[in-house]
Amino acid sequence: MSSGGPSQPTPYTPPPAGQPQAAQPPAPQPPAAQQPAPPQPAAPQHPGYQPPAYPQQPYRQPVQHPGYQPPAHQQPAAPAQPTHPQQPVAAQTPPQPPYSPPQQQYSAQQYAASNYAPAHFTQQPGYASVLAQPTHYSPPAPVAPSPAQGLPALPVPGGKGKVVLFVLFGFLGFLLLALIAYFAFFLGPISSIIGLVLALIPLAIVFFVVWMIDRWEPEPKLMVFFAVAWGAIAAIGLTLLLDLALTLLVGGRSDAAGAVVQAPIVEELFKGLGVYLIFLIARRNFDGPVDGVVYGALVGAGFAFTENIQYFAISLIEGGGAQLGVTFFVRAILSPFAHAMFTSLTGLAIGLAARRQASAGAALGFGALGWLGAVFLHALWNGSATFGDFFLLYFLLQVPLFVGFIFGVIALRREEARLTKARLSEYAAAGWFTPEEVNMLATRPGRKVGLNWAAQLRGDRRPLMREFIKDATKLAMVRQRAITGRDPLAAQDEQALLARTRATKAALLAY
Repeated sequence: MSSGGPSQPTPYTPPPAGQPQAAQPPAPQPPAAQQPAPPQPAAPQHPGYQPPAYPQQPYRQPVQHPGYQPPAHQQPAAPAQPTHPQQPVAAQTPPQPPYSPPQQQYSAQQYAASNYAPAHFTQQPGYASVLAQPTHYSPPAPVAPSPAQGLPALPVPGGKGKVVLFVLFGFLGFLLLALIAYFAFFLGPISSIIGLVLALIPLAIVFFVVWMIDRWEPEPKLMVFFAVAWGAIAAIGLTLLLDLALTLLVGGRSDAAGAVVQAPIVEELFKGLGVYLIFLIARRNFDGPVDGVVYGALVGAGFAFTENIQYFAISLIEGGGAQLGVTFFVRAILSPFAHAMFTSLTGLAIGLAARRQASAGAALGFGALGWLGAVFLHALWNGSATFGDFFLLYFLLQVPLFVGFIFGVIALRREEARLTKARLSEYAAAGWFTPEEVNMLATRPGRKVGLNWAAQLRGDRRPLMREFIKDATKLAMVRQRAITGRDPLAAQDEQALLARTRATKAALLAY
């Protein structure tokens, strides 16, 4: 190719496929409104091919109409430059791809520092130390659930029973003050205190046995306290008042008549009245004969406690320590359960009426039959000490009666266990308990196994197991009351006990 003059056209040879082309500076782009179409790639040309020559057209000025002004934001297009027909093909610029501006990338730190970044993006997480690993996503803490409702109390409180119980406790307080004045004035404070301390021993013995009987379905502590207080204060106080009234009206009586006739009738009357009042006040907790035996024994134990204070104090005053020792041996060692056993017959009869959903009048009739049995046993006991050889009759008559009483209580406990298992099996059929749990809750060996298992759990969960057993037994008794239809609030107690047993079982099984 020569540097001067017109040169001959040379056939164009394209570069090999994939070979990079020399970088060309980007040509200035016209405005977007008048951007020309991208150049089309040149068609391949064969050797010896010569493009046709086009006549050069003179540039014509566009016709402007009078008064026409082009828009301010548009510029007139530059006149197209005609292609010189004699320009060699090799000297022409190869076709270029459409121009696209480079995409500018911003880092996360630059984006966060921008004034246009959202607020949640600009918040940088804080780390505990320089060794903490950053995270792109920090999940929010879970929302705390609303506080769970506390376990319902049992039994569902009633209004009338509370008022009557409050009045009765006020009456007991008045009688207690009168008894304290009586012992301090007639027996003296020293003798009364010594008698009080010694009377606590047989009371503790009876309490232990009653607790063993009541373990299957414990009675409310308030009613237990009322039963003991009635026997120790009301029954003994009313007996003393009636005895004083009879002495003023009839005059003196023989010791035999007073011990064998008057004492059994009057004492068992006021003790039995206490058991009947408990039936009326706490009827929803008076489920059957075992409850009647428990309440009767507690009333009798309270009565014996106060009576022993009087006998011990009188023996100390009249015969000194020797007579006090004999009296203590007979009343505290040989016969601590005498009054408890007598009054438990009245409670047994009222408990049978409660199991038969009897009315208050029917329960009073059952209680009268039990009272007759209690009077007979009491008179037999006092008669053996008055008319015959006390120790001989004690071993021939009183001991067999006491053994029979123990076997009767055991039989009643077995019946109560059978009833508990029957009622809990109905809940097991509904899905509240498993058959294994029913055997554990309703049998004595099952309860022992359950307590041993709970002792091996983390933290020694025997208190939870005892609570589970107690609530499940109450649930069985509540269902029995619901079946008999004698308790209008049995459905509420049932729902509360189901919630308690479910929560206790979950606590037992928690890791």
